[in-house]
Amino acid sequence: MPRHKENGHSGERSQRQLRVGEELRHALARLLRPGKLRDPALFDANITVTEVQLSPDLRNATAFVMPLGGGNAADIVADLRRSAPYLKGQVAKTVRLRHVPNLSFALDSAFDSADRIGTLLHSEAVERDLRDEDD
Repeated sequence: MPRHKENGHSGERSQRQLRVGEELRHALARLLRPGKLRDPALFDANITVTEVQLSPDLRNATAFVMPLGGGNAADIVADLRRSAPYLKGQVAKTVRLRHVPNLSFALDSAFDSADRIGTLLHSEAVERDLRDEDD
């Protein structure tokens, strides 16, 4: 029996990937609390870890993060990338895995997309179209 589904859903994540990703998200959220890291650039940063996606072999993980308020997000992501080996070691101490994945960090654009959609939905053109349908 093949291990991989052959129904064309290659982008679908396995239950194991989802479970490990959620465990890593919780571990990173605990580590990234303000005052927990010694790095001066990250010491007072309030960072939200929104999601962790793992590769199919569970060797690489991408953590999607967003600083509170979105201020200096590019600098925060750069500092997290620089601190990735240290964070991997700290995650290894708290999460029981045979191999702790290599961590990479990316800025989460979901908040920007949600704001853009909210703005579009509250625009005059959409409100006018909704009023026309009600009449």
